[in-house]
Amino acid sequence: MNRTSKITLGLNYNRKHDSSACIVRDGELLFAVAEERISRIKHDSGFPRLAIQACLDFARVRADELDEVCFGWPTAGPGFRHDLKCLATGGLPLTCTDVLTTTTYFLSMWHQQGGAKVFRQWFGDVKARMRFVGHHLAHAISAYAYSGFDEAAVVVMDGRGAWEATSIWHGKGGKLAHVFTIPFPDSLGLFYSQFTAYLGFLPNSDEWKVMGLAPYGQPKIKLDAFIDTGASPYRVHAKRIFGTGRGPYSDMRSALGPQRVPESEIDDRHKNIAYAVQEACETAMMSVARMAVEKTRCRNLCLAGGVALNSKGNGKIAASVLVDNIFVQPAASDDGVALGAALACYLENGGRLPNKAMRHAYLGPAFDDSAIETTLRTYKLPYTRLDDPAATAAEFLSQGKILGWFQGRMEFGPRALGSRSILADPRDPEMNAKVNNAVKFREWWRPFAPSLKKEAATEFLESAADSPFMILTAQVRPEKRGVIPAVTHIDGSARPQTVEQAINPLYWRLLDEFEKRTGVPVILNTSFNLRGEAIVNTPTDAVRTFFSSGMDALVIGSFLVEK
Repeated sequence: MNRTSKITLGLNYNRKHDSSACIVRDGELLFAVAEERISRIKHDSGFPRLAIQACLDFARVRADELDEVCFGWPTAGPGFRHDLKCLATGGLPLTCTDVLTTTTYFLSMWHQQGGAKVFRQWFGDVKARMRFVGHHLAHAISAYAYSGFDEAAVVVMDGRGAWEATSIWHGKGGKLAHVFTIPFPDSLGLFYSQFTAYLGFLPNSDEWKVMGLAPYGQPKIKLDAFIDTGASPYRVHAKRIFGTGRGPYSDMRSALGPQRVPESEIDDRHKNIAYAVQEACETAMMSVARMAVEKTRCRNLCLAGGVALNSKGNGKIAASVLVDNIFVQPAASDDGVALGAALACYLENGGRLPNKAMRHAYLGPAFDDSAIETTLRTYKLPYTRLDDPAATAAEFLSQGKILGWFQGRMEFGPRALGSRSILADPRDPEMNAKVNNAVKFREWWRPFAPSLKKEAATEFLESAADSPFMILTAQVRPEKRGVIPAVTHIDGSARPQTVEQAINPLYWRLLDEFEKRTGVPVILNTSFNLRGEAIVNTPTDAVRTFFSSGMDALVIGSFLVEK
């Protein structure tokens, strides 16, 4: 390694969810991975030891060669002081349990020195500077520094940072200035996650389910008691979200009826509540985006934070007249703060952030054919070596078969983008049910997304012609909804991934080969995992998941495995 290089490790770790690590050399992002992909623990909140080691291995450096280790959170004090203030003033429920939970968490993170002590326990007493970056600042950097925009309005919306809920920033010329902050618990992410739990799903994990369920509902329920979307930009009534004096969700139960029991039937009331929650979220997101554009006088918009994973809200902003260009950091949730934390040092002493447009998220581990073949032989699996994996996969898909597709470097962020994917024919109106029931084992109402050649996007979509990260929702053109019914949601929307030949030539060629056979340059693409599991990382993960599901074949590297 050239010792004039600056090597920086970025981390997300706060014992809450989505621990991750990335490594940056001289401002260039080399590698990023969430701990869950390696540990196989969904939304793993533990110290990202395995992810860190993967970063070091990829960059071929030792821990004692790192210049900085950057955490995407401040030390424990600011958040604890804010919580005490909220408890004292009634902003948070004042119960023995809440005080104990808050204090225990603070003491744990204080004892761990924000994670620095744990890092040294695993990797030695390194010379690297331990840097603690404001959580929303790390989010904001992760959006602006990878947008390619010289100037941008930057919005961060999540459940909470140390004390923030929503913040606006102004990026210009590689610098990032704070503009405005809404403190926790006036939090759009909190609003959505609490209703996710009320509807019987797992908060900070299953918000996708609420978003997918929403189009089945009707505008029959008012949530004015819980959120004021007419305020500028919004106002969450946190006391009622938490429940005023009669336990968690007591105000929701009083206003909306009993909570849904997990795994129980979905009725019209649940659908209507989901509709109302999503509608309120979209309205609030648009209001924040409008404020950001007005305050910065810039029509380039960058989004990050967990709320920025709400693809329906993102799509409405992108399709509006409010902005000219939009960039949503693909790992917008907390795993992505590692990307921003690793670059924070460039803002020191009046410095400037590197800024390079992120066009793909293929930042994780890769496995060559030798490693894949070793796995196949270890499990004594019959397999065929393929001269043309893309053509073979396209032929299978055109015959209605469901495929596992394992190629190249794993994606960073929650979406499979053609490296760790399950693929199917979008023309079959029954395919959505087939994949949900036999492969993913997940809820019937959850939609699947299309991957399509970028040059064909305007033919099939009304907007989102540039959507490489499957993070913007667009309307499918009415005349095309019957052509690709398996990836068109009940409201006519889709969450597309536009695939560029120069970015992922193998996956683009698969789409091209499928088009040659069917006339449709679109395939159904969902993440290569089973319900409740992390997306597969290794060939072993892929083989195990393949044989645990109803997939027909697995195209893994240059090999084909069939059942």
